[in-house]
Amino acid sequence: MSTLYLASSSPRRRELLTQIGVPFTVVKALIDETPQAGEGSFAYVQRMAEEKTRAGWESLPQPGSGHVLGADTAVIAQGHILGKPRDEADALAILALLSGSTHEVITTVALFDGTRMDTCTASARVTFRPIDEAEARAYWASGEPADKAGGYGIQGLGAIFVEKLEGSYSAVVGLGLFETAALLQRNGIACWQAS
Repeated sequence: MSTLYLASSSPRRRELLTQIGVPFTVVKALIDETPQAGEGSFAYVQRMAEEKTRAGWESLPQPGSGHVLGADTAVIAQGHILGKPRDEADALAILALLSGSTHEVITTVALFDGTRMDTCTASARVTFRPIDEAEARAYWASGEPADKAGGYGIQGLGAIFVEKLEGSYSAVVGLGLFETAALLQRNGIACWQAS
């Protein structure tokens, strides 16, 4: 069985892989996540996932063994890619943009074995109910939005803003499980492995 390395510091991605019974080891994958001029949202998310995966491959303790899995999630609203909030003012602006409207969440997962890069993408459309400024400030004060693309966590306190979800819930969390399981299985990595 091939060793799987997860090139992500996201606790949510670790939880999701564990949920489907896939053992892994976390490796570092530090990259510049700045969008390129004129880069579309799907191209951006794919590039980020692949760059994280390659960076993870470069940081392996024993290069040349196993597979590295990396992922990137982007929240897109009114044509803008919304990253992690820089500060409270940015978080409030993001939440105001999402308030009472529908946005898209895209997650691309990449798997690399040193030779071949294989990817999959999952997405969802998320509709938020209106959020007033006092509620947005209270949400920021909870600490939850600080490290999340789009400034919210659907699996946490931010769930109360979600009026409707069409598509992959786990993609919004950070790793589309249906798509990731298929990606792993076609590369010889089984889900539901015994501990």
